[in-house]
Amino acid sequence: MTHKRSYAIIGTGAVGGLYGARLQQAGHDAHFLVHGDIDHVRAHGLRVESPWGDVALPCVHAYGQAEDLPPCDVVCVCLKTTHNHLLPRLLPAALRPGGALVLMQNGLGAEEEAAQWFPEARIAGAMCFLCSNKVGPGHIRHVDYGRILFGAYSPDMDETLRGIAGDFEAAGVPVQIAPSLGEARWRKLFWNIPYNGLSVVLQSETDEIMGHPATRELSEALMREVLKGARACGHDIEDGFVAEILDFTEKMKPYRTSMMLDFLARRPLEIEYIYERPLEAARRPGAVLPRIDALRAQLRFLDDRNRRESADSNPRE
Repeated sequence: MTHKRSYAIIGTGAVGGLYGARLQQAGHDAHFLVHGDIDHVRAHGLRVESPWGDVALPCVHAYGQAEDLPPCDVVCVCLKTTHNHLLPRLLPAALRPGGALVLMQNGLGAEEEAAQWFPEARIAGAMCFLCSNKVGPGHIRHVDYGRILFGAYSPDMDETLRGIAGDFEAAGVPVQIAPSLGEARWRKLFWNIPYNGLSVVLQSETDEIMGHPATRELSEALMREVLKGARACGHDIEDGFVAEILDFTEKMKPYRTSMMLDFLARRPLEIEYIYERPLEAARRPGAVLPRIDALRAQLRFLDDRNRRESADSNPRE
């Protein structure tokens, strides 16, 4: 009998809730680290609405404390990168010796950090191209898309990564394995940099951004700078990829980005990994990306103001 890998899902939100539920439904031993809605998930399980087919799991292994997670074959980090400073505390219990660590996050630089914190782990990245939101306790609404692009970071990760990708594929998730993780991370930035940032600055959903000539043109101009940055970093991405992402977004159902939801909820924004680290990576070989830098500055202003207002409305006792 073939051994089914066990999975720890670190963060049971729009990403972890969707993919973790699919893995459990496919017969894998899945363990979920849950934050604010732990009591609800323990009592009622997880519910996922999805164009792939709805999933209702009345019973899941849910944990409110990372220390209680059992050692697993694969640990999937599905938290926002604003929580990455917590990973040295959150992962050790779940990360089995010789196990695999898959960072299902946006932006640049997370794998390098994880390799410093967990030198014995086999590490990969995963770029999730999906529209999904957590709409209530234990309730995920998957709106559109959902493909995962995996990429190996550790040199000995290839065979294990093929097995992990196969598990997701068998669970009904479209998957691909990228030959270059670095290039794959930059390709995801073609969407994340314009649409996450503009959705916050303009307070608009993706269809509104694409529906106005000025903001569609600005989206394309931002992508052209991502292309410049990627090439400066040694990734020969084709010119036509810009048109591909524009077409992808035009066909997308109206979507309120995760960064816009974070901003409205006064949660920290993923500015460091999505904007600041790519800007610095491009700057080292001499590429200047002024539109992206301007968008970064606006987001930093809005994020700082949000944090001040949040602190003022929730003073310490």
